Amino acid sequence: MPFTQLDLTDRLLLTPRDDEGPARAARLRELGMGDDQPVPALDTFARELARVTDAPVAAVNFVDERRQYFAGLYDAAVDPARGPVDPDGGFGRVMPRDLGYCVHVVARRSALVLEDVRDFARFAVNAVVDEAGVASYLGAPLIDPVSGMALGTVCVVDQQPRAWGQQGLHTIKTMAAQLQREILGGPDRAAG
Repeated sequence: MPFTQLDLTDRLLLTPRDDEGPARAARLRELGMGDDQPVPALDTFARELARVTDAPVAAVNFVDERRQYFAGLYDAAVDPARGPVDPDGGFGRVMPRDLGYCVHVVARRSALVLEDVRDFARFAVNAVVDEAGVASYLGAPLIDPVSGMALGTVCVVDQQPRAWGQQGLHTIKTMAAQLQREILGGPDRAAG
């Protein structure tokens, strides 16, 4: 029997390879979510997600082949209820694809719980740890019922380690499933 060589490079990449990026970008454009403009209904969803999880930052994030953008965003540091949002303040709406943790959720098509990102060498070196002070992450994918691709995520972050636990995982997956039904239609297909 011939020896099959294992390719472990995918496990070592800080940013996962994304062969679906161009197709995902095309699908997002078909759905009218292919630009980096805020979507008020998704901002409202993000605010509710932050409230339910008691997190200072929550987002609905879509990922294309070169970047990720937060079509829905709530950042307590620039809360619109406190006055006009500074477009350059807080977390911002657009990030390169290699920053953050949502690209890992999209690649895995399953939820990701990082109670303390410093506990995971692969995730602790991500620039958002130093630049944005992210210490904890919880995210679940938004699966398109037509293509089967993960188009993005719903996620929350905190600047302090958080014991999200099983309740946090259940909450993020439930909220992702709810949003999938609302914006993508089709069956409840939250993975992870």
